[in-house]
Amino acid sequence: MGDAGSAQRTLLVVAHVVSPDTAELHDAVLAGARTEGITGVTVHYRPALAATVVDVLGCDGVVLGTPANIGYMSGALKHFFDQVYYPLLEARPGLPYGLWVHGNNDVDGAVRPIVAIAGALGWQPVARPVTIVGKPAAADTYACTELGAVLAATLSAG
Repeated sequence: MGDAGSAQRTLLVVAHVVSPDTAELHDAVLAGARTEGITGVTVHYRPALAATVVDVLGCDGVVLGTPANIGYMSGALKHFFDQVYYPLLEARPGLPYGLWVHGNNDVDGAVRPIVAIAGALGWQPVARPVTIVGKPAAADTYACTELGAVLAATLSAG
């Protein structure tokens, strides 16, 4: 984890990427986080099934991404939260985070528990969740690019 005196900050991207649509949105987040001109931020991607407590302890901010599966977050992102929740319960208050969710029909049932879990961990949203229903349009991809850039810029600013 970068400290107040450290020049390099780490943005962790934890996502479950399983379809062409989620890959497009995920790639947009990564592109935004790596925007030229945002300095002092290293971006690390960890699949939701592989991300660990150590990954979160070593970051300064996090972007979460998931498809909405049957009206809920993906099992992979739920698994991530199951693995990190108690070890991180009081370890990272104030951690800046962002969220994107893609669903074919509805995303509310996925967004609500993610926001609740992040809030219980003491994490602070830096932007409103980006929610996409159906085939992503250019505006949706742009919103994900902007989400990545906002998180990275927030860390860059310290």
